[in-house]
Amino acid sequence: MNLSAPKISIDNRRTVAFASQASNVFFHILTQCNLTCRHCYINPEQHGQNMLSADVIDAWLSVFAKKCHEPNVIFLGGEPTLHPHLHRAVRKAQQLGYRSVTVDTNGYLFHDFLTKVSPDVLNYLSFSLDGATALTNDAIRGTGSYEQCVKGILAAVAKGFNTSLIYTVSRMNLHEIELMPALLKKLGISRFFIQVIGLRGNSASASHHCQKHSDPCERLSIDKNEWIERIPAVAKQVAELGIATVYPKVYLDYEEPFYCAGKVARNYFIFPNGRVYQCPLCEDFPLHSYMMNTGTDHHPVLTETERINESDLFNLDIPEGCVMNKLIQPENISYMEDGSPEYKIGCCLLKEEL
Repeated sequence: MNLSAPKISIDNRRTVAFASQASNVFFHILTQCNLTCRHCYINPEQHGQNMLSADVIDAWLSVFAKKCHEPNVIFLGGEPTLHPHLHRAVRKAQQLGYRSVTVDTNGYLFHDFLTKVSPDVLNYLSFSLDGATALTNDAIRGTGSYEQCVKGILAAVAKGFNTSLIYTVSRMNLHEIELMPALLKKLGISRFFIQVIGLRGNSASASHHCQKHSDPCERLSIDKNEWIERIPAVAKQVAELGIATVYPKVYLDYEEPFYCAGKVARNYFIFPNGRVYQCPLCEDFPLHSYMMNTGTDHHPVLTETERINESDLFNLDIPEGCVMNKLIQPENISYMEDGSPEYKIGCCLLKEEL
């Protein structure tokens, strides 16, 4: 597990760091989206359904700029470009001294976003694509989404934006992972994120349905052997093309030390209803460590929530590694005859970088 200082991308532009001592602010400025992806993790009941005003976004950005030392900020949704004032938020983050500013998008780039920001104020424009072909991607993300995402990438590259691509590996697209290196090179992507599908949001519902009906073909997550045999090899191939590559190790040998990002890094996942989580696996539950509230001076203040919350879980030491994985997706773990786990599940927020 790479817990040293994070590498910087090939053109030395800063971006989100999934490593020890990193400070990352994942800011969901709304939960609305134009797509209905099968693995979407947004949970309106837990995350809210409102769109934050421009003034609230500015104020909350200020809170975390003061709390963290040179944090990275990633603007998320839903689809963040649906917010008419996203460009203002990007500039505000830069003015506040955020180490890097990233926008995660599905590629539709609403409100003429590319004409309202420039590469000098946005470190990365990160696109989500879940297939090397339209057939696979559109089955996951919606008809026409592949074409639109590719169009958005090409437009961003042509304007000089630093682009990254997120590929969430699942049962639905594993068969095309080996096709991604050539596509990334063709599109001019400079950074590649491989993600593992988690049991939250829509994917949680799908997995629950499959387990209930004993239908292994419909389970979205892939097993340990498939991950180990295919993902690191593809990551290495992409890195050899000169594209910075980041992916979760997921499975740790039993002898390897386990580190929880809740203890060794500072990651904050902010939602429109004011909830602030430190662990994304907790987001389907009211376990958030913090809440954005209004102080006596009418300014926003970050306050700790009552115990028990997710922070209590970070200090638990179990043989299986990640406590939340053990609680909500125990099928990821295999055990030996004596009852001890064959391996540990690594923290999803501490990743390998090539």
